[in-house]
Amino acid sequence: MPTKAAVDGKFYQAAPPQSLGERVVIAARDRIYRDFIEFCTPRHGDSILDVGVSDVVTDAANVLERLYPHPQDITAVGLGEGDGFRQAYPAVGYQQIRPNARLPFGDRSFRFATANAVLEHVGSRADQRRFVAELYRVAEEVFVTVPNRFFPVEHHTAIPLAHFWDRSFRTACRVLNKAEWAREENLILMRRSGLAELAPQVTGATIGYTGLRLGPFSSNLFLHLPPRHAMWTAGRGPHRRPSRPTRQPPALRAAPG
Repeated sequence: MPTKAAVDGKFYQAAPPQSLGERVVIAARDRIYRDFIEFCTPRHGDSILDVGVSDVVTDAANVLERLYPHPQDITAVGLGEGDGFRQAYPAVGYQQIRPNARLPFGDRSFRFATANAVLEHVGSRADQRRFVAELYRVAEEVFVTVPNRFFPVEHHTAIPLAHFWDRSFRTACRVLNKAEWAREENLILMRRSGLAELAPQVTGATIGYTGLRLGPFSSNLFLHLPPRHAMWTAGRGPHRRPSRPTRQPPALRAAPG
């Protein structure tokens, strides 16, 4: 198994430092951060688990650690040893984990759990369901984001439009010597309905667009699982966006793009 640092290098090939691609990623992730703050409304002292942080430290990586004003409230986990991460964010606790293994925390150990651009890489649809369920096991509230398949440029390969369809994406990846990205164990292209299928049947769960807002072509999707208990919601919580009709499971509500 390669280290997280080596794997992360592969993830950032499409947006190298100081490039236009990196500026686009930064803008998208800054908006993702703002949506996390809006939906979850964390306060100083609330414990936050950030799953899948990067040992490649760039202006685009680790948006929560880069922007959140209370880094001591964050516990981060990743597949690598975390040397680069610890050096960049010394106030954040870090723990190494194994892929697709149970998180090393008790039930409801954290107020929030979040994961950005991780769910699409866990290996299979069954692994994705286990990943979301595990986040909701260790935290009272969950905010997960993934790249949107229908953003015009595929995030990991910078291939335009071909990723809208499986066959054309496989062909483009093969022609451009990027065949690894066409394998499910490396990348599962995510659409809104697919993300909804992974959500537990939780009243008030929300699926919506985030990142660069372009309606159904927005750069990212989010899944928000609200608190289980009234004790967490009394006197707090975001101003919810109004719901709108959706064909998703009844427990889910859709946030306007």
